[in-house]
Amino acid sequence: MSKRLEDFMENNREEFDDLQPSADLWNKIAKELDSWEQQPKKREAKTFSLGFVLKVAATIVVVMGIGFSLYLKNQKTEGINLADINPAYAKQQVHYASVIENQRSRLKLVAKFDPQLYNEFSGEIAKMDANYKKLKIDLATSPNQERVLRAMIRNLQIQTEVLNQQLSVIEQFKDSKKDQQNGNKDI
Repeated sequence: MSKRLEDFMENNREEFDDLQPSADLWNKIAKELDSWEQQPKKREAKTFSLGFVLKVAATIVVVMGIGFSLYLKNQKTEGINLADINPAYAKQQVHYASVIENQRSRLKLVAKFDPQLYNEFSGEIAKMDANYKKLKIDLATSPNQERVLRAMIRNLQIQTEVLNQQLSVIEQFKDSKKDQQNGNKDI
């Protein structure tokens, strides 16, 4: 097909070449370009269209709405008085939360000496803590709040047990290092 097109163009070249631009064409183009360059450049005032302003305003309203709804949701879950649901469970929750905070601070001391071990341990606790936070959010909307509260306390109990095991492993690790150092001194 392309061969036929090339042959056709070759045979009819004279008919294609009959139109020539005027000799003055390039002079006119050059003059027009020169006149554009010589004109003083005007500062264009930046104006915003109504559509742009409305889009920005709508975006701000949506972002503020989302932020406000998250704020209200957070306030709602924090505003629940656990003692109103079950006073005994509320005491247990406070007890386990304080124990966990104490154990976490002890575990953070490990980060200075063995950051890799600390990262592994804190990763496990972070997963359980995320589950606890989800339960805390579910508490506000649950029809059976006492059941959710029991699940929260069970989560805290498991966190406490895991932290105890982790601290125990750290103590055993320290003891074995001390024993190795003492064994090296005896030799």
